[in-house]
Amino acid sequence: MTIGVDVFGAPKALVGMVHVGPLPGTPRDTGKGVGPVVEQAVREAKLLADAGFDSIVIENMHDTPYLAREVGPEVVAAMTVVASAVRAAITIPMGIQVLAGANRAALAVAHAAGADYIRAEGFVFASVADEGLLPTADAGPLLRYRRQIGAERVRVICDIKKNHSSHAITADVDLAETARAAEFFGADGVIVTGTATGRPVSMQDLRVVRTATRLPVVVGSGATPDTMRELFEYTDAVIIGSWYKQRGDWKNPPDPERVRQLVEAADRARM
Repeated sequence: MTIGVDVFGAPKALVGMVHVGPLPGTPRDTGKGVGPVVEQAVREAKLLADAGFDSIVIENMHDTPYLAREVGPEVVAAMTVVASAVRAAITIPMGIQVLAGANRAALAVAHAAGADYIRAEGFVFASVADEGLLPTADAGPLLRYRRQIGAERVRVICDIKKNHSSHAITADVDLAETARAAEFFGADGVIVTGTATGRPVSMQDLRVVRTATRLPVVVGSGATPDTMRELFEYTDAVIIGSWYKQRGDWKNPPDPERVRQLVEAADRARM
């Protein structure tokens, strides 16, 4: 399980989400350029790093409604500018996610900006997400692209049974088999989530995945200070992007007091 330490900077890592502001060309773009987006992302990343988070993930969460798999060059360029500025401001490991399921774009950004890993959606099996049908798994094209651009050092941590999605078309493939498929297809870790952003994961799902694969297992949503100890019994890292925000809403800026409480809870859980 040393890969968990290598990727996230610590065993039982606490990973924070930096939800960058709307990027140029997206429907919620403010028209003020990428500068304010960079400033906000750097400010939040430094707050989390200084508070004791082990790693962060930069994500274009405000770019709703999302495109499925492909984003324009303006998004890739803006994410690279943001990620490079954050990379220069912090020393903890950093990941990239480009929504929705734009895994090759995320890999390109990570490679250019010096990030350590990406969070990938739709790595194995198909699903119907709120942004549309993801009809093919991305593992084959993604890992070939990683080899082509010389980005093998960038790890791929993949969601299994992606949130905000229907999995009826793979209803006969259980979570354990999905995790084993991700391992077989070359993932560097697997992420287990609730049904939507901020929703808690099923502890039974975590136990199933923990026993199904030798890969690092990561919680992808719904963690709180009260659940940290139980989650760390089965996982190598916990990704959080809602609870420590003002009023517990991912759309808001971080609340420094909630950030402090969360870090303290994680520290106690690791004792």
